[in-house]
Amino acid sequence: QVQLVESGGGLVQTGGSLRLSCAASGRNFSTSAMGWFRQAPGKEREFVAAIHWSGSSTYYADSVKGRFTISRDSAKNTLYLQMNSLKPEDTAVYYCAADSRKYYSGLYRRTSEYNYWGQGTQVTVSS
Repeated sequence: QVQLVESGGGLVQTGGSLRLSCAASGRNFSTSAMGWFRQAPGKEREFVAAIHWSGSSTYYADSVKGRFTISRDSAKNTLYLQMNSLKPEDTAVYYCAADSRKYYSGLYRRTSEYNYWGQGTQVTVSS
């Protein structure tokens, strides 16, 4: 059974930092694209960041570019999201996602490109 388990969320003040982790189990995602999405209350789930299956490229939403960094540790089958200079508008539930396809370059910003999802971790940024 494939599982994605996020951790690292919490309450932080404006300008602070958090590092989210997504531990995968049940299969190896080292050759699959993975991403982070977030959903604020009353809003649709939106793209935050993604990493190419090869790890050679990363992609970011304009709203987080320069502040967030996505990375992966293939040996640990774990995805990370380093979030710096956090703002109140970053408050949301953050979800980890993985594509079931291997060696596939898809449309990373679309939720439909991902087959596996974690349960989410809450990030709250106070002003």
